[in-house]
Amino acid sequence: MKQKCLVSRCKVLPGKIEFDTSGSHYNQMPIITLPDGNRKEYDKPVSVYEVASDIGPGLAKATIAGEVGGNLYDACDIFNEDVNLRIITSKDDEGVEIIRHSCAHLVGHAVKQLFPKANMVIGPVIENGFYYDIAVEKTFTQEDVQSIEDRMRSLIRQKYDVIKRVMPRSDVIAAFKSRGEEYKLKLIEDMPDEESMGLYYHQEYIDMCRGPHVPNTSFLENFKLTKVSGAYWRGDSKNEVLQRIYGTAWSSKKELNAYLTQLEEAEKRDHRKLGRELDFFHFSEDAPGSIFWHPKGWKVFRQLIDYMRGRQERAGYIEVNTPDVMDRSLWETSGHWFNYRENMFSTQTEDERIFALKPMNCPGSVSMFSQGLKSYRDLPLRMAEFGKVHRYEPSGALHGLMRVRHFTQDDAHIYCTEEQMGQECIDVVALILEIYQDFGFEDIKIKLSTRPENRIGTDEIWDKLEGALSNALDTMGLGYVLFPGEGAFYGPKLEFVLRDAIGRDWQCGTLQVDMNLPERFDIAYVDEHGSRNKRPVMLHRAVLGSLERFIGILIEQYAGAFPAWLAPEHCVVMNITDKQSEFCSHVVELLIEKGFRASADLRNEKVGFKIREHTLQKVPYILVIGDKEVLSESVSVRKLGGEDLGVMRIGDFCDHLGHDIALFGRRSTSVDFE
Repeated sequence: MKQKCLVSRCKVLPGKIEFDTSGSHYNQMPIITLPDGNRKEYDKPVSVYEVASDIGPGLAKATIAGEVGGNLYDACDIFNEDVNLRIITSKDDEGVEIIRHSCAHLVGHAVKQLFPKANMVIGPVIENGFYYDIAVEKTFTQEDVQSIEDRMRSLIRQKYDVIKRVMPRSDVIAAFKSRGEEYKLKLIEDMPDEESMGLYYHQEYIDMCRGPHVPNTSFLENFKLTKVSGAYWRGDSKNEVLQRIYGTAWSSKKELNAYLTQLEEAEKRDHRKLGRELDFFHFSEDAPGSIFWHPKGWKVFRQLIDYMRGRQERAGYIEVNTPDVMDRSLWETSGHWFNYRENMFSTQTEDERIFALKPMNCPGSVSMFSQGLKSYRDLPLRMAEFGKVHRYEPSGALHGLMRVRHFTQDDAHIYCTEEQMGQECIDVVALILEIYQDFGFEDIKIKLSTRPENRIGTDEIWDKLEGALSNALDTMGLGYVLFPGEGAFYGPKLEFVLRDAIGRDWQCGTLQVDMNLPERFDIAYVDEHGSRNKRPVMLHRAVLGSLERFIGILIEQYAGAFPAWLAPEHCVVMNITDKQSEFCSHVVELLIEKGFRASADLRNEKVGFKIREHTLQKVPYILVIGDKEVLSESVSVRKLGGEDLGVMRIGDFCDHLGHDIALFGRRSTSVDFE
């Protein structure tokens, strides 16, 4: 993102800039072209800050950095040649990212003042915030984090200038040696080719970085430290544990407050907390990263599979199942052994054969396709599988249902001709979007990830595959964001990102087009001319992705209150006194015969207590039966959320519940894309 600075020393002050122009490379008279086409000519090298000052004092005050040719520069960076310059302020995404990175440095400044013996490690930007890893003997408490935040605010109020110096490698090493910053020295060792490095001075504190950073701490006031946790040095569990302080920062107080409110709501919706309260699942050190599903959670899991099975059958898919453990040779052919081996579980048998638990379902699907001769008349062949996969995730990365080692994918592989590839892509995208709508997700972002540097297959093949995906989206009139170089090693992919009820994004579905695995596995079909060597195109498709993770997302999306069709129980029938127990049991039998998930609560407890308990368990409907209801063969209906639907005859309630269930997840919707 950042190239070397053109100056050896620079310092930005409000309305004033100082720099060293003694070098011969400052003889140019640059022309600076702005985004609106306006050109400014200078008789000497000029900084980003100076250009902003020439435009106006308001812009100068707001300037954080500059952008030239996709590279970001500090406000003090100087140009001695003609460039097209865009001024970066806090209103730009890049400006917010710089604010967050600078806040991480400010954490370092505050920590070193409060805990002088602490060693600073790294402080990168992450989604919506930043963190800093710190080597310190004590374990930080939440009170320590608050003290660090208070010191940061005190430093911000000083509005001191952040000074950048680009120094020779030897001087940087000497600076960190004198300060006893052993981790910074280790990081320098990892960059043997860097002859000079950028240092940023926060008063007496210095940090090493490519930058850019804010010119003054006054830009950093809208921040909040959020939590502290442990983290392994270099992410390796064999290394020492560091203290990781997390924070968030925004361009305005309004945005900061909105995000903090979102965090509070997310905490209430945390699927791990709700999963315990609703008795859905638990985790155990006996099987790290694997889920122990309780009856209620397993009902939801089965509902998801039943729903997906129905949608896929209507869309022309067949369902298969392939082995969980397969020989190493299969993974060598697919390329996974060489590209994904560190994430695979494997074992060696007595006869020295090596087997691996499958991390993906693709090779098994290809093996299934290769059984028997296939004709062009058999294509497209849409082969679905709810396959169990196993991937080794570092223990520190495990996170409830969201990041596990053993999970189920709603995988499908479509085998088609090149001519069919475009329409199949359109059909898959349409199906994915319809399914998301059934779950209440309307705000969906699509990412197109293209060829990575480490890949298999020719450029000609990649051109066809990338074209198939982009043309499908263009035909459907769907916008997308391009991510160059982030495709899988065997093909480009679409990723579908869902925005949930509180504004968070979740990447779920994927669609990948692939002509490489069919080649590597030597699969073919008989074309219309009788040739038996025609390669099919292979589409890899997942809608929900990991079913376990998707359930975690749904728990947080619905705050545990699932729509009736998906809830573990549709309704609970409860009595007021023992006299109604027999009729309650009869009602439950009728409901179950109708296909509803119902149970009775006949405990000798006050009805208000039972209503509250099942409300906390998020049961969609509570049916109360007293003497009047027994006489009229009816039920008093209370809906989750407190809505009293009054007294209904049993048949009328069945109709009502059936209609409610049909509104969610059972629609036979279709989307027409011209």
